[in-house]
Amino acid sequence: MPATGQARDVLSYERRLWGQGLAHVAGVDEVGRGPLAGPVVAAAVILGKGVAIDGAADSKALTRRDREEVAEEIRGRALAVSLGAASVSEIDRFNILRATTRAMNRALNRLAVRPDHVIVDGLPVQGLAWKHDAVIGGDGLVHSVSCASIVAKVCRDRLMCALGCRYPAYGWERNKGYATRQHRGAVRESGITPHHRTTFGMLQLELPFETGDV
Repeated sequence: MPATGQARDVLSYERRLWGQGLAHVAGVDEVGRGPLAGPVVAAAVILGKGVAIDGAADSKALTRRDREEVAEEIRGRALAVSLGAASVSEIDRFNILRATTRAMNRALNRLAVRPDHVIVDGLPVQGLAWKHDAVIGGDGLVHSVSCASIVAKVCRDRLMCALGCRYPAYGWERNKGYATRQHRGAVRESGITPHHRTTFGMLQLELPFETGDV
């Protein structure tokens, strides 16, 4: 255990795997499982041995501006970075869990460097085509997963902001598709768009309001 005041080694999980001869460790995370609109997006990041990204933490703990800046540094310094997504139609057809797995597999398959091992946030992912460790809270505990969470969120947020310009009533540039009061009110007044997940109870409006924008 580190002495009081000593900084935690953010690469401790990766170092253990590097020490086992697994040079290319990919952290994977997704964003967008809970919203009522938009795709689910996954990112995969492989860091070179000893490479730590200043400021990289769980994406939810960073401001939008910080995420944008850190995402650029990750892209510039990581050994490999890739993205994968599953569309709204896939979410409605397969369910959100299976669609998320598809997005993760796509991200991993697009890496320019083949992973020797994979780490995911949360529970083991059934259907993931790669041997992996599952770490609950991994987006805040495993550095490569933290990096993946940032890259994925920046990508999806940019997409939802662009869609928000096309559908201004729903406030997607602020709520990113989550069930905020504005979003739910816009659905009542204007109906749903092709980017809404119809299997999420949208038409019945059974989900409770979120208390604030995301």
